[in-house]
Formats: sequence, structure tokens, C-alpha cells
Amino acid sequence: MTTALRRVARVRWYLLIGIVVLVLVNGFPFYWMALTSVKPGTELFSFPPRFFTTAPDFSGFERLFETTNFLTYAKNSLIIATGATVVSVAVSALAAYGLTRFPFPGSRAFSTAILYAYTFAPIVIVVPLYGMFREVGLINSYLGMILAYASFGVPFSLWLLQPFFRAIPAELEEAAFVDGANRAKSAWYVVLPQAAPGLIAVSVFTFLLAWEDYLFARVLITQEELKTLPIALHDLYNASLQDWPLLMAAAVLINVPVLIAFLFVQRYLVAGWGAGAIK
Repeated sequence: MTTALRRVARVRWYLLIGIVVLVLVNGFPFYWMALTSVKPGTELFSFPPRFFTTAPDFSGFERLFETTNFLTYAKNSLIIATGATVVSVAVSALAAYGLTRFPFPGSRAFSTAILYAYTFAPIVIVVPLYGMFREVGLINSYLGMILAYASFGVPFSLWLLQPFFRAIPAELEEAAFVDGANRAKSAWYVVLPQAAPGLIAVSVFTFLLAWEDYLFARVLITQEELKTLPIALHDLYNASLQDWPLLMAAAVLINVPVLIAFLFVQRYLVAGWGAGAIK
């Protein structure tokens, strides 16, 4: 084997080791969480720790549904995350279309200034939001949470969508105008389908932001019946008696939908982030 072939084989070997390590580092916490949720009580704190179980116990999931309001919390998270996604996608898509189809002096600087809003730490934004929402009665409401997440997600979504809209040839819309379509129909039937990867990426980003957020929900929600899943999980952890199988069962159920959604749309998400980064 020549020196060049040996180097190629060595690089491939190192690459394989790196991939395996990366998978283990990222996948092991989720595996341990899922394993703990079904471990019987006698194996939870065994030493040395057991990385498998031959007697899975699903009573943690049963206690989760019987002794807590998990379904109510899941409903709240789903409503808020879905609403924030719809608002964020609608606003950012309209803004991106307007900025790319009707540029004005300083439009590029305006887009950059909007992106700067995303660089602020959430704790900086949540304080004035709380004061504003308290004045208009949006504390402890679905609408308040939806608007809060949308205000944080729209700047990044707008920045992400602009390259997609800018890459769509204006000639496609002009052809639609010739066929009798107006501006609204051409945008709906011609432009939006072409920007589908970016819209999906924005949707996933906003949904994950709202689904897993703790800070905004903790500050803007105080009523028990309106709590979201991250808040509920934190409160369960702070209980006097920590039921680890129950806590891990809740964590699994919170993360499984996110994992499934990400695996389903990962190619669109990567395409969206890649287009934004290249631009």
C-alpha cells in the first residue's frame, strides 16, 4: 500500500471514529433518559450502573398520566407552539416577499437591523414584554405567549427566508400576470411553493423555540391550567419526592415529537440553514 493510500485509509478511519463518538455523545443522554423511564426501582441507583434492563417497568408513564395534568400541559404547548409557528411564518413570509420584490433605499440595512434583534438575549426581551403584556391584559393567555414567541422568531425567520424569495425569478410572476393573476395569486401559487424549503425550516425553528422554551413561559404564565410542558417538568422536579421514572417518562414524551418532526423535515431544515448561511 502506497503512502497516499495509507493516508486515505487513516483519514477514513479517523472520520469513522469521529462519527461514532459524535453519535454516542449526542445519543447517549437520550438513551439514558429513555432507559431510566422504564427501569424498575431496584435498578435506578444500582452500582455499577446498568445500561440495559431485562424487566422494563412502564409504571412511570402510568403515574404520569394518572397523577399529573400532563395532557393539559401538552395541549397548552401544542396550541402555543402551533400558533407561534403560524404567526411567525405568515409575518416573515410577507415581510421577506415585500423586501425582495419591492426594495427601497436602505432595505438591506433594514433587514440587517431586524436580524440584530435576534442577537439579544431572551432575558433582555422578556422583561419589557412582561410590562407591555401586563398593561394590555395578555399575561396568562395563549395569545400573549404566541406573540412573545413570534416576536423572538420573526427576525431570524425573515433573514432566513429572504434568500429563498430573492432566488425565485421575477419572470415566473410576470408570466402569471400575463395569464391574468394578480399580485396575491402570483405570490400564493408561484412564489410560496418555490420557497417551500425555507418555509419548512422557519416552521421547524419556531415550533421548537416555543415547544421547548422555559423562560418566556415561566415569566408570562402563572396559572396552573395554562402551564406548558417545560414548566410542568421543572415543577415536577422541584417536588419534595422526586419520582425519577415519572420525570424521565415526561422528558421522553416531550422530546419524542420533536425528534420525529426533526427527522421528518431535516433535509428541508438543512437546506434552509444552508441557503441562509451561503447568502
